[in-house]
Amino acid sequence: MGTCDTKDRYQGCLMGGAAGDALGYEVEFLTWREIRARYGPDGIRHYEKKNGVARISDDTQMTLFTADGLLHAREPGDPASCAASIAACCRDWLVTQRERFPFNGPHTSRLLQIPELFHARAPGNTCLSALGSGKIGSIQTPINQSKGCGGIMRVAPIGLFFAHPDTAGLLAAEAAAQTHGHELGYLPAGILAWCISTLSHQGEAALPETVRGGLAWAKAAFPHAVHGPALEALVERAIALGEKGTGEDRKAIASLGEGWVAEETLAIAVYCAIRYANDMQKALCAAVNHSGDSDSTGAVTGNLLGASLGLKKIPAGLQDGLELKGVILELADQLHAHSRLG
Repeated sequence: MGTCDTKDRYQGCLMGGAAGDALGYEVEFLTWREIRARYGPDGIRHYEKKNGVARISDDTQMTLFTADGLLHAREPGDPASCAASIAACCRDWLVTQRERFPFNGPHTSRLLQIPELFHARAPGNTCLSALGSGKIGSIQTPINQSKGCGGIMRVAPIGLFFAHPDTAGLLAAEAAAQTHGHELGYLPAGILAWCISTLSHQGEAALPETVRGGLAWAKAAFPHAVHGPALEALVERAIALGEKGTGEDRKAIASLGEGWVAEETLAIAVYCAIRYANDMQKALCAAVNHSGDSDSTGAVTGNLLGASLGLKKIPAGLQDGLELKGVILELADQLHAHSRLG
């Protein structure tokens, strides 16, 4: 096990996720044909800024509220306490989608003090309806049977906060199940957090071996999961395609899905992160240039690769003008300062 600058990896994970989100947000609802017509034969390669700002979507918004939930937990080392705090802060995110700034009602998250967060950036219907129901789902008591990617795209901070990957994986699965009750809505979230915990805390962990470790963890932690074998087969295919590293990215990604559901989001991110394991720019461009949920596949790719490479290896062009960059780095630093070894 090598040594690593964990703070740099925390920053890289959240910044990479936001970068992939912002790049993909501009093309989220476009087909590949439409993307190519608008941006040229290679698709979108750089931010399309509005007033000099590369805008984030609901993916990064909810990631930040998840991070703040971890930091607000009454008992930070207790996953149950963390889950309750995450739920409270996600309900505060819902406020930003419905109310105007400033909001003076009761709330938990200090992020409600940031006016830029009071914007609806294509929020997912499942997150809106689940959080608006007044109920909080769990693995044991599913709130619905959704397997959309709204659970996986927000749990990266959990992998950073807990240095023990098993703890991170279980909490992330539970956090995703608060809004997404299908096995394939929360199992991919658990695997992602398991991988991020490993990548950010355990030195020079290789991506393929790390992802396979996450799959093995999920199989052991959820031995009765009906959809576990199908998830494992899909992600193994993504690993193989990424390791092969030949052919057209768009075709490889199309064989894995479009990313609207969590297992496809994870698989596409795994493929892009492994194929371009040392190049964040190429990885994110591959992750967003397809006819699917481009901001979520971009965000999860950025989370994975950012935790592996660290902030120092994210090109300046992906950092300059990124919306709420200072807030993102501040939360990464606070997660690092208060992270748990258990």
